[in-house]
Amino acid sequence: MVDGKKYMTLNYHDYVKLDLHKDVPVPVKIAVPGADKAFSYKVTKMPDFKPDSYISKLLNFSYHNREYYFEVKLNTDVEAIFTNYPVVDYESYFNIPLTKETYNSLIPLLKKNVSGMNEKKGIDYLMRFCRNAFLYEDDEQNFGKEKRLSPEETLFAKYSDCDDRAALFFCLVKEIYNMPMIVLLYPTHINVAVKFSKPVGARIVYNGKVYSECEPTPQLEDLRVGRVAAKLKNVPYKVVYQYEPGNK
Repeated sequence: MVDGKKYMTLNYHDYVKLDLHKDVPVPVKIAVPGADKAFSYKVTKMPDFKPDSYISKLLNFSYHNREYYFEVKLNTDVEAIFTNYPVVDYESYFNIPLTKETYNSLIPLLKKNVSGMNEKKGIDYLMRFCRNAFLYEDDEQNFGKEKRLSPEETLFAKYSDCDDRAALFFCLVKEIYNMPMIVLLYPTHINVAVKFSKPVGARIVYNGKVYSECEPTPQLEDLRVGRVAAKLKNVPYKVVYQYEPGNK
């Protein structure tokens, strides 16, 4: 942060062991005529890749003793796009969209699968999809550093952690139900809470609205919608992003 403005080191990946708190960089102001607008890392649209550049990946998970299968179309170039993408604010991170082919191979099928379910059961279905259709591994073990995956990268990756599952769950709820949500940041965990028509389970009140916590990451307990893991019940959290459907 310099003079209240946030700057990003574009080649920070070349200096992975550099501690910017100890070795503080010295800003050099460069005047560029006409360059008076801030740069944004928000990704509002993905490239239109050619359909034949996608590969198929089979995902499956079990829900109420029934197996569900998904043949998701994924593009390997998406990983290259985000190779040097920095750790951004949660509003920017949670709203990274899917590419067209990936969206069309997954979202309509999920919509069909939850179409006969009530609101609570449908959200539970999406929560368990994010929880059980992928293998879990912490970023330190997987990448050797903190790395947040976009929803599409999570679909592609062999392993993912709580940041990745929360972002994917947020994406699916937004695209299928478009319900108000808040993102809860714990000291060692991140979660999403959804505003239902009627609150479910433990209530979280934020800015006058009532939300129910949903756990999209595997836990030792089989948590239902509105249930919080025992290890987090008395742990303080911060609301780092509030999503309102009218503010897309």
